[in-house]
Amino acid sequence: MTRPGQLEIKIRLYCGDEIAMGPGKADLLDAIEAEGSISGAGRALGMSYRRAWLLVDTMNRCWGERLVETVSGGSHEKGARVSAAGKAVLTAYRALQQGAETGAAPLLNGSSLTVLMRDAPLTPGTGSRRS
Repeated sequence: MTRPGQLEIKIRLYCGDEIAMGPGKADLLDAIEAEGSISGAGRALGMSYRRAWLLVDTMNRCWGERLVETVSGGSHEKGARVSAAGKAVLTAYRALQQGAETGAAPLLNGSSLTVLMRDAPLTPGTGSRRS
């Protein structure tokens, strides 16, 4: 649960019209690293294998080097791994996220936005009526 006035910045990096990196893709890279496969990462994040594969495909097409490498076939080490380039992109993206949130948080604390915001939203259907 978030607290009133909590700041969350979602950074997306574009390659043409495609999202090359964003919070979901970063989380997918973390899950691939942890699970060792695209299907396992998808399951861990509650998404289908197809959705996870499409996100990996987009990332691999948008960066100079593949971020995720797959091994298939008869090998005893089949699955997927985050490449060195993928680890570098993920580290830089997480630093960018942290820097944006750290830099913007002081601007929000005590601002008129947090003073004007309710602690919790009104029940649906009651917010637009005037008495």
